[in-house]
Parts: sequence; C-alpha cells; structure tokens
Amino acid sequence: MQVDSILEQRLLEKLRQLSPEEVLLVEDFIDSLEKQKADSSLTFAAAKLSEPVLLKIWDKSEDAEYDTL
Repeated sequence: MQVDSILEQRLLEKLRQLSPEEVLLVEDFIDSLEKQKADSSLTFAAAKLSEPVLLKIWDKSEDAEYDTL
C-alpha cells in the first residue's frame, strides 16, 4: 500500500511539472495503453471462443496421416 502511494506521489509531482500540451500527450499515451490491453483481452477471448470449433476441424482422423510427415 505504501509503495503504491509513493509511486502515485512521484507521478503526480512529475505531471504537475508538465505543460498542458505535455499532459495531453501523457493522457493520450495512457489511453493507448488501455486500448492495447482491451485489444489484447478481446483477442484472447476470441481465441478461447474459437477453440471448440478449431478442435473439430483439426482433430480429424483423415488428416492424421499428415501428422507423420
């Protein structure tokens, strides 16, 4: 808890030293990080949802001969 508070204080002090334009850049950067996280979560969820269908496609006995190549 105390470490989080110290980090938060350090960040706030640095933000206070920035110009308004720089603060907007920082805000845009934070937004892009959040979007990356959301995109990654969406990709993972889509992959998990497609697993049952892909298993049906990939797990065919007639394709097993290709596994030995």
